[in-house]
Amino acid sequence: MKIKFHHIIIALLLATTGCKKDNYDAPSSTFSGRLTYKGDAINVEYNQVPFELYQPGFGKTGAIVGTFGQDGVYSTLLFNGKYKFTIPPNQGPFMWKELSAGKRDSLAITISGSQKMDIEVTPYYMVRNANITAGSNKVTAVFSIEKVITDANAKGIDRVNLYINKTQFVSNGDNIANSELAGSAITSLNNITMNVSIPGISPTQNYVFARVGIKISGVEDMIFSPLVKVSF
Repeated sequence: MKIKFHHIIIALLLATTGCKKDNYDAPSSTFSGRLTYKGDAINVEYNQVPFELYQPGFGKTGAIVGTFGQDGVYSTLLFNGKYKFTIPPNQGPFMWKELSAGKRDSLAITISGSQKMDIEVTPYYMVRNANITAGSNKVTAVFSIEKVITDANAKGIDRVNLYINKTQFVSNGDNIANSELAGSAITSLNNITMNVSIPGISPTQNYVFARVGIKISGVEDMIFSPLVKVSF
């Protein structure tokens, strides 16, 4: 069977055109920053608080979804263009501005090359001046709590926990030991002291990572003090 030469040329052209159509460049602009309140980092649980980016008019109605690190840091790769940034409802230990009819507010973002931007939010509480030390086979934390939201949107404290872990991931879901203080047992928000015993660690190590977390009434996500490494 003979194949005509011009049929081969047409097939090659179609294949080449198809490859060019499918091979778009990957997004290369990094959009990054931190969750903050008046310049201070908002510390959350790793990979549990999401954010969403929408690109209006680009033919895609779905959100680009990312999550914040436990130190409030975020980073995502985007194409250059205009975006809307928001945090979904009932996410995070903070308030996000609401518009009329319960709609979430959004931030207008223009991406033209890599850029950094801190995302300012209003937390219900902040852990302040946390001093976490180790000794006598236990970790001790001395800290204060700032109640940031005091109007009709204010919420109470369910509990406060001091968490320790072998690794830098420290939360209610990642710890080797923790102690708990009920919100109803807090008589003052200043100079609170908590202790937690250090369990046996295998393989042996002479340090742990620690931080204090506040569980806010009616809010799923906890807010934390900065992560510290303590040796013993």
